[in-house]
Amino acid sequence: MTETIKTDVLIVGAGPCGLFAVFELGLLDVKAHLVDILDKVGGQCAELYPEKPIYDIPGVPMITGHGLTEALMEQIKPFNPTFHLSEMVENVEKIGDPGFRVTTNAGTVFECTVLVVAAGGGSFLPKRPPVPGVEAYEGKSVHYAVRKMEDFRGKDILIVGGGDSALDWTLNLNPIAKSMTLVHRRDDFRGAPHSVEQMRQLVASGKLDLKIGQITELQGDNGQLTGATVKLNDNSTAQIKCDAMLPFFGLTMKLGPVANWGLDLENNLIPVDTGTFETNVPGIFAIGDINTYPGKLKLILSGFHEGALMAQKAVKYVYPDKRVVFQYTTSSTNLQKKLGVN
Repeated sequence: MTETIKTDVLIVGAGPCGLFAVFELGLLDVKAHLVDILDKVGGQCAELYPEKPIYDIPGVPMITGHGLTEALMEQIKPFNPTFHLSEMVENVEKIGDPGFRVTTNAGTVFECTVLVVAAGGGSFLPKRPPVPGVEAYEGKSVHYAVRKMEDFRGKDILIVGGGDSALDWTLNLNPIAKSMTLVHRRDDFRGAPHSVEQMRQLVASGKLDLKIGQITELQGDNGQLTGATVKLNDNSTAQIKCDAMLPFFGLTMKLGPVANWGLDLENNLIPVDTGTFETNVPGIFAIGDINTYPGKLKLILSGFHEGALMAQKAVKYVYPDKRVVFQYTTSSTNLQKKLGVN
């Protein structure tokens, strides 16, 4: 039998919002464990765009997804959270008022006073392009995310798509590629206008080959691409030399077991009270992209704000008899001592 792990708070999701929630809870002496289905911390930042620049973190002009994750991990070091990676929460059972018994697919059992759902939009799976036999190349020469730009240095790269991800990686990988081709089904792009303009400048200067059409066939052996066939919009075909393909057809969101936890749902999102970010179940909170409320913006900075307010309510469940006085880290010697800076 697995021994039950007891903790004040269990956070489901170790992305930026879940990590920052550890900090806000830690300032209030609330201990946390985190569970994440990924094999690493950082959520979408670490999995989908570790090297992609993020420009809207307050006070930080530019940081990568990996850099933000590292900075948050450094920030929460004083609170020594415990991570349970490559595990998915399958069952949530109410055992107190509040109080929950939570079980993962690995058989880990937690008993916690408060449960915080910071699972992004659930599990994100890339949409597979409708090209026969693409599965044989996945993971070797067909990639749905760029985890290390260096892996693509000197390659003949084929990027497929017309949104921000396709354009961003076209611009970011172009300087290190041997050759690059961008394929989109129409000569109209959904990405940021500035990115579209930069992409067209690359085409004009001969650094990027733009094909308007659809990939119909892949060539290669043992998972390694050598080329692709494009059916162009005038019904002619073109042959593209490539040894790496990056299809960006968007992501499919799967809510997974969260749907069975007794929470109210609205279009696969969890409605919350905006004063506390508590769900319809007392003691269960939802922060980050997985929640919804009037005016909601799916930004990391919004999730940070939500985590701060969540902690103020969560501490009342964990320490019902304790008088909590709001303090500032800039002036409170007590908080500075917790952070190891005093």
